[in-house]
Amino acid sequence: MTDPVPLIGEPLAVDLVNTRPRLASGPVDLIGDVAGLRAWLALEAERFEEAVGPLGGDDLAELHRVREHIADALYAARDGEPVPPEAVLGINRALAAAPLVRELIREGGEGLVLVPRREGAPGVRLAALFAEDAAALLAGPARSRVRACGAEGCVMLFVPAHPGRRWCSAARCGNRARVARYYRRHRTG
Repeated sequence: MTDPVPLIGEPLAVDLVNTRPRLASGPVDLIGDVAGLRAWLALEAERFEEAVGPLGGDDLAELHRVREHIADALYAARDGEPVPPEAVLGINRALAAAPLVRELIREGGEGLVLVPRREGAPGVRLAALFAEDAAALLAGPARSRVRACGAEGCVMLFVPAHPGRRWCSAARCGNRARVARYYRRHRTG
């Protein structure tokens, strides 16, 4: 991958791990600072049920911690290996730090709605959200479908909807692979 634009649309936990692409200049962290985290979260905003709130450096550190555990777990799943105990422990710690509770809220007049909510600082709540998504992925049938992009030098993960998918993005890595194949076949001389 040579494009710093984040890939989104995979399960949230996979999207979080994919915030560390490898560019032509080397690895980069798209959420290496609070501004990058805010920009990335804005791309993912419609996938969150509740507002994130203001973010600071502690929130970023919390998200980086859970990203490491999720990455270790997803790389193990990709390789068909058991998830490391440390990754399970880290994901469970993030879940326990901001457990999901449901609260009955009065909405307009006499209507009541059951709303999910998490307590804690924004980073703790975000980490729990991503940990929950990772736990559901790892405990379900999609665990065995986690794949690495087939393009040379790309480190992105994805969960294919169909078994023939080979790239993180057909428009990016897939197109580059097709163009490279074409030039190898048609090279003169």
